[in-house]
Amino acid sequence: MSDIPQEGNRQERPSFAELFTPKLVTVLREGYGLEQLRADMIAGLTVAIVALPLSMAIAIASHVEPARGLYTGIVGGFLVGALGGSRFQIGGPAGAFIVLVASTVDRHGVDGLILATLIAGMFLIAAGYLRLGTYIKFIPYPVTVGFTAGIAVIILSSQMHDLFGLTLPGKEPGDLVPRLIALTQAAGTFNPAAVAIAALTIAVIVGLKRWRPSWPGFLVAVGAASLAVILLQLPVATIGSQFGGIPRTLPQPALPTLGLDKMAAVLPDAFSFALLAAIESLLSAVVADGMTGRRHRSNCELVAQGAANIGSALFGGICVTGLIARTATNIRAGAHGPASGMFHSLFILLFMLVAAPLARYIPLPALAGVLAIVAWNMVERSAVAALLRSSRGDALVLIVTFALVILRDLTTGIVVGFALGSLLFIGRMARSVEVQAHAPPVVDDRADDAGVARIAYDPAIATDPDTVIYRISGAFFFGAAATVASTLDRIADQPRNFVLDCSDVPFLDSTAANVIEGVAKKANRAGVRFIVAGASPQVRRMLITHGVRRPLAAYAPSVSAARAQLGEGRD
Repeated sequence: MSDIPQEGNRQERPSFAELFTPKLVTVLREGYGLEQLRADMIAGLTVAIVALPLSMAIAIASHVEPARGLYTGIVGGFLVGALGGSRFQIGGPAGAFIVLVASTVDRHGVDGLILATLIAGMFLIAAGYLRLGTYIKFIPYPVTVGFTAGIAVIILSSQMHDLFGLTLPGKEPGDLVPRLIALTQAAGTFNPAAVAIAALTIAVIVGLKRWRPSWPGFLVAVGAASLAVILLQLPVATIGSQFGGIPRTLPQPALPTLGLDKMAAVLPDAFSFALLAAIESLLSAVVADGMTGRRHRSNCELVAQGAANIGSALFGGICVTGLIARTATNIRAGAHGPASGMFHSLFILLFMLVAAPLARYIPLPALAGVLAIVAWNMVERSAVAALLRSSRGDALVLIVTFALVILRDLTTGIVVGFALGSLLFIGRMARSVEVQAHAPPVVDDRADDAGVARIAYDPAIATDPDTVIYRISGAFFFGAAATVASTLDRIADQPRNFVLDCSDVPFLDSTAANVIEGVAKKANRAGVRFIVAGASPQVRRMLITHGVRRPLAAYAPSVSAARAQLGEGRD
C-alpha cells in the first residue's frame, strides 16, 4: 500500500514471548519509581470514582445484582491491567453489553450468563494466540458507528421504567417494539418523585461537565440524588429496597454449573460476548494510542481480555471489555502505565470493604439517569452525520446495521453490516476501475521507458529531516486501514511537515477517511503541518466530509506543489 523505502528500518520478526509480553512488564523494565506510582494511584482513584456508579448501574440494567458489576470491575479490571497489551486500558463492565447480558440472563439465568462469560474468555484467548486481533480491525467504520448507536437506543429504552418510575404488570419485554408498547401502556403509573430524581441526576451530570469538568459528575450526581431521597423521604426504589444492598467482600471463586447441554445452549451467547469484547477492547486501545502516541499489541490484549472474562466468571461477575470513556479518563488523569488500571480495581474493592452499607440508599432512578447519559454519549453524532453525507453506500450500511441491532440482535447487525460493506466496496471498485482505467486498484509494474514522462529524482525528498512524504498506492479501504494506520501513526508526530501522497489512490472509503482524520489530529496536536497531495476530487470530497480540512490539513495538487507550500511557509 505504500512506497516508503523500508531499507534500514526492517526489524526481525518478534518472537512469541515478545508479542505476548504484558505492557506492565514493559513499563517496569523502563524504570518505575515513586513518581510513577503516585501518578498511577491518582489516575486509578479518579477512574474508580467514575466506575463505581457505572458498574452498579450497568449490572442492574443487565438484570443482575449491582454487586456483580463491582465484582467485574475488581477482578476483570485488575487482570486487564496486569496482563493487557495496551498501556492505559481500563477494563470492566460496559454499557455496550447490557443488551446481550440481559437477554442471556432472561433465557438461561445467571448461571448460564456466568458459563457464557467463561466460554467467551476461552474464545478470546484462542483468538489472541491465533493472532486474529489484526483482522478484527477490518470491520468497516459505518458498521461500528451503526451498532454503537443501536446499542445506545436499546440501553435508553431499557431504562425508561426506572426513569419514569413505571410499574409494569408483568416482566418487561426484551425486544424493542414490544417493550415500547408495554411502557406506553404503563404510562399512567409514572412516579413524579422518580422523574424528579432522574432529572436531578441528569442535570447535575450535564451541569458539572460544563462548569466543573474536573469534578466526578456521576458520583456527585448519584450522591446528591441519594441525599435528596433520604432527606425528603421520597417514594422511589433504591438498591436496598430492590436488592437488599451489596456485600462487603468478594465471593469465593467457583465454577458455574457445567454440562454439555447447557454449554451448547449458551454457545451463541458466548460467541456474541467474545465478538463484542474483542471489538470494544481493540477500539478502546486504538483510541488510547491516538491520545498518547503509544502502540498497543492487539493479540496480547485479546488474551488479557479472555483471562479477565474467565476471572470475572469465577467470581460471579459479568462480561469484561476495554472501556473507551474510562480509558480516556485514565489518560487525562495522568496515568503512567497499566498499574493505574490495577489501582482502579483495588479502590473499587476498598469501597466494598468500607462503604458498601451506604450503597443501599442509592435510588434506581439516579442510576437510570446515569445510563441515559451513557447512552447519549455512545452515539457518535458527528460521525453519523458525516457518514450520511459522504455516500449512499455508507449511509445504507449505517442504517441497516443500526436497524438490525435494534430490531433483531447485535451479532446479526455486525455480520450483515460487514457483508454489505464488503459488497459495496466491490461495487465501488468495479466502477472505479471502469471509470479510471489509468488508475487501477493495484498499480502494476511498468518499464522505465514506458512512454511516461519521467521526473528527475530529487534527493531532498528522502533526506529532508523536517519533512516526511508518505505515498499510498491502490484502493484504501477498511481491509487495509489497520495496516496503513499503524504506519501513519508511527510517523505522524515525528517531522515538522507530513505530506500524504494520494495521487495513486483511485478510491477510499469512510473507514480510510476516518484513519486519515485521526492521523491529521495527531499531527495537529504535535505541531506538524499536514498536507494531502494529489487527491482526486472524489477522494478529497470524502476526506473533507470526514473532517480532514483546515486547520487540521491542507491540500495540494501534487507532491511538488506541497513542497512549494512548505517552502513558502519557511519563508
